[in-house]
Amino acid sequence: MSEFPLLSSIVFLPLVGAILLYLFPGFGPRQDPESRAVRAFSMVVTLITFVLSLLLWGGFNPQNTGYQFVENKIWLPSFGITYHVGLDGISLFLVLLTTFLMPIVVLASNSVEKKVRGYLASMLVLQSAMLGTLVALDMFLFYIFWELMLAPMYFIIGVWGGKRRIYAALKFVLYTVFGSVLMLVGIFYLVWAYYQQHGVVTFGLESLARFNGLSVQEEVWLFAAFALAFCIKVPVFPFHTWLPDAHVEAPTGGSVVLAGVMLKMGLYGLIRLAYPLFPRAAELFTPYLAGLAVIGVVYGAMVAWAQKDIKKLVAYSSVSHLGYCVLGFVAFNTVSAAGSIYQMLNHGISTGALFLLVGVLYDRRHTREISEYGGLAARVPIFAFLFLVFTLSSIALPLTNGFIGEFLILAGSFQELPGFTIVAVAGVVLGAVYMLTLYMKTMYGEIDEAKNGALTDVSMRELVTFAPLLALVFIMGIYPKPFLNALEPTIKNYIRVVEERRQMLKSSAPMRTRQVAEDQAADEKISSVSDKSKTALDALIVKRSKV
Repeated sequence: MSEFPLLSSIVFLPLVGAILLYLFPGFGPRQDPESRAVRAFSMVVTLITFVLSLLLWGGFNPQNTGYQFVENKIWLPSFGITYHVGLDGISLFLVLLTTFLMPIVVLASNSVEKKVRGYLASMLVLQSAMLGTLVALDMFLFYIFWELMLAPMYFIIGVWGGKRRIYAALKFVLYTVFGSVLMLVGIFYLVWAYYQQHGVVTFGLESLARFNGLSVQEEVWLFAAFALAFCIKVPVFPFHTWLPDAHVEAPTGGSVVLAGVMLKMGLYGLIRLAYPLFPRAAELFTPYLAGLAVIGVVYGAMVAWAQKDIKKLVAYSSVSHLGYCVLGFVAFNTVSAAGSIYQMLNHGISTGALFLLVGVLYDRRHTREISEYGGLAARVPIFAFLFLVFTLSSIALPLTNGFIGEFLILAGSFQELPGFTIVAVAGVVLGAVYMLTLYMKTMYGEIDEAKNGALTDVSMRELVTFAPLLALVFIMGIYPKPFLNALEPTIKNYIRVVEERRQMLKSSAPMRTRQVAEDQAADEKISSVSDKSKTALDALIVKRSKV
């Protein structure tokens, strides 16, 4: 256990920063919605958090496949609840993605002109909640952070969103809460079942992942409850309908965080909780999850192709791209699972950048209709170049980050789920069609001088915002080795542990059946002896009564 609580510092620093924004008057007057001090303070908090997260990567040992930087403190002993956090190769890069994107979101917050203090405070609280979800190793703690993500995103959409922001925010909340309630019921049932067998109450993930007291039927119901909550968050088809509304109505920063990090929490939940806790049920559900993932890949691409709103098109592209990530994970081999996690990082970078670019256009023209643009490459060449790079990354062109993840997913998935993978390849073609069509319609053709003649190219501030994202597109596309080297040992160990536990539970189930049969036979024997004794006693009583 590390002496310095590095993980806790990373998780709670943004939350402390959010509190200070409201409590300390030195950060600009409350009535000044454009206070530079508020933005500067938020930037400092997010940058410090990012630097601390880099220390995690620097101190991370890829060959240690267990949890690292672990902190484990008793919290509520009467209820078996602990403050238990740690991370492995899977959660490490999602933590890094979260802390990397937040300074960019703060830097891109200039379009928010009202209640800036509340907006940035909500972002900081959301960051703490997402980080806590990624490192929690106690299921009660996981659920607290999972639910904490809901409130700030609700306000980000509902207060700073577009015209239909209230509808979009409520729809987002209702979908998520429905899934969360089912997961909570599943958590309590699992804890109760563990208590029934061991006489101890615990919410510890590692202890519950070793529990072997569930029947296959119980596993199926519990897996369904957990998987539904996580599939809604991804979102997996057909639970995706909240996402386009949320993206379209959310401010630019909200869309970046939603696409870049929050959607990944659903697949992370499947990885961290559902599969290790219920391995037999996970195997039974594999064809159904793969089928829904592939439908999402093709459906998301086709609907994106039909969109007239740029932001909605990018939103539906997320449904398609994350379908690949789900397919790669449920194929459940090292290659596809590594590709799935790597693609989650790539999606956060590329799609986050696309939402930022849409925000840049909207700030200048206040419209997202594709038909309103054309010929922009001649007027705003730097913007056109950025749009081209992130478009090519989104369609997985070789030498960009998207290619590595997508190739690993398809190569690994084909080994386990060839039929589903062949269908999913259609999404690759459709993705190229709708993204390149979007680029051609907006960047080339004749420019409408009346509408777009006065457009200005990206500012230096905006260029600084895009620079780190641009760099990662090529770094992760050309030299993925540092990322994959840290991922691979953890993934290999993860798959091995889940498979071994699955086989152990399968082999122990018949033994438990035989034991039940033996117990029933013993009960019948005792019952038979008791019946004979009773018959003999009755005969003796009758004999004595005659005398």
